[in-house]
Amino acid sequence: MSHEVVRTRTGTLAMRSIVDGEVMHPGVGPLAEAAALYVAQSQLAVRLAPHPAALVLYDIGLGAGSNALAARAVSEAAPADAARLHLISFERDLGALELALASPDAAAFGLAAGSEPAAAARALLTHHEHHTARTHWQLLHGDIVSALDTLSTNPTAPRADIVYWDPFSPRTNPALWTVAAFTSLLRAAGPRCTLFTYSASTATRIALLLAGWTVGVGDPTGDKRETTAAARVPADLGRPLDRQWLTRVARADAPLPPGAPPDTPARVAAAPQFA
Repeated sequence: MSHEVVRTRTGTLAMRSIVDGEVMHPGVGPLAEAAALYVAQSQLAVRLAPHPAALVLYDIGLGAGSNALAARAVSEAAPADAARLHLISFERDLGALELALASPDAAAFGLAAGSEPAAAARALLTHHEHHTARTHWQLLHGDIVSALDTLSTNPTAPRADIVYWDPFSPRTNPALWTVAAFTSLLRAAGPRCTLFTYSASTATRIALLLAGWTVGVGDPTGDKRETTAAARVPADLGRPLDRQWLTRVARADAPLPPGAPPDTPARVAAAPQFA
């Protein structure tokens, strides 16, 4: 077993990795954070407007399935003429979802025994996909950066319209917070793709900027006063970072992401959004 269910200091249930001790959604609980930080902030219901093409959502870091299930619930409740949701979850360790389904507290993770979401999650684990008239839920199991590289080089692969970037933190999962990882993601992203993540660290924002994203301030969650949003098109960000933020990058002790070049401050300052 790679995970365990724990009760946080706020009284909510959460999933904890036994390997490295990190807790998923520690501040407000998995369902509340999924709904507010990812689904509401990405305006998923609005973007599932009537459209002949499917809306593609990359769920980076499936975990116990909270973000994916919240997105799927919006899709399933959408009008019949709304766009179909193609939900692609990326994960290398399925232990958290397996435990959430088997736990006596499965309902706290949106997976109540006998419910339709639980049946969909079990099908995802068994067959790596699940279909309804409204939603195609797909699992890419394995190394996430490799999966993004494969998608980015396949001209027929579904391009992301929305990204929920929610893997474990840079401390325990550094490979997913690099310039290279965000560059691979950008290559697999559609022309109006937007990204949302719980991290507000300077290093994360630098990595996104160096990869070519426009980066802004995201909504608060739990004890985090802000998170991070990013987009391919500047107009798709409500609160882009401004030149005042660059003072953080110019400091000699500024935290840099793995793969950052020696001239990082100059490169970041030259990003189009700071012109």
